[in-house]
Amino acid sequence: QRRSGRGMIRFILLQNRQGKTRLSKWYVPYNPEEKNKIEAEIHRAVVSRDQQRHTNFLEYRSYKIIYRRYAGLFFSFCVDMNDNELSILELIHLFVEVLDGYFQNVCELDLVFNFHLVYLILDELILAGEISETSQLNITEKLKSIDRLD
Repeated sequence: QRRSGRGMIRFILLQNRQGKTRLSKWYVPYNPEEKNKIEAEIHRAVVSRDQQRHTNFLEYRSYKIIYRRYAGLFFSFCVDMNDNELSILELIHLFVEVLDGYFQNVCELDLVFNFHLVYLILDELILAGEISETSQLNITEKLKSIDRLD
């Protein structure tokens, strides 16, 4: 059961400038055709926005897309309308910092060839559409302990 007053992350997309989805995590069910349609719509929406004149938030259907561009990748989170935009931007930044720390200067190829590790990191941050951990140190320590098991 969700806490009252708190929204939920519906899905997360990491897409490059060409529209290729490098990672997608869906916390609510969609059929494959709908997922492809959503991915294309989100990409068109975020790529076409001028970063000088627009915010990193946009309305999408009855939800909100909060996105941030790092190098050639767009990190897009779909959340409930009542979610705090700045907290989601902070979450995106935390995700990128953890990726960057783990892969030592992460790049798009790290995401492609180590997708299982990227999903593992994401699962440490978010569980069932809810933020579960916000400490970079705790996440990094957990990843180190998992690496020791290998």
